[in-house]
Amino acid sequence: MRKPELAAAVAEETGLSKSKAQEVLNAFTDQISAALAKNEGVTLPGFGSFNVRERSARTGRNPQTGASIQIPASKSVGFKAGKPLREAIK
Repeated sequence: MRKPELAAAVAEETGLSKSKAQEVLNAFTDQISAALAKNEGVTLPGFGSFNVRERSARTGRNPQTGASIQIPASKSVGFKAGKPLREAIK
């Protein structure tokens, strides 16, 4: 399911117009992005939690040449599904 399809499903479920549901969905994703940018986690009870994960610097290998390369430290977004979501997909 892509974002327009999700917005249409939200509109149908809530009785909102599709454009209003799209605005709500955009606001929702913007708020999650803003919280993660501030290194704060976002928890949605019954669904899951988003958090920032830090990867330390490490030595990797170029698969074409076999040469060692330094991979710098980075941050990524992690998601952990809540128990009701895990149960729903079983």
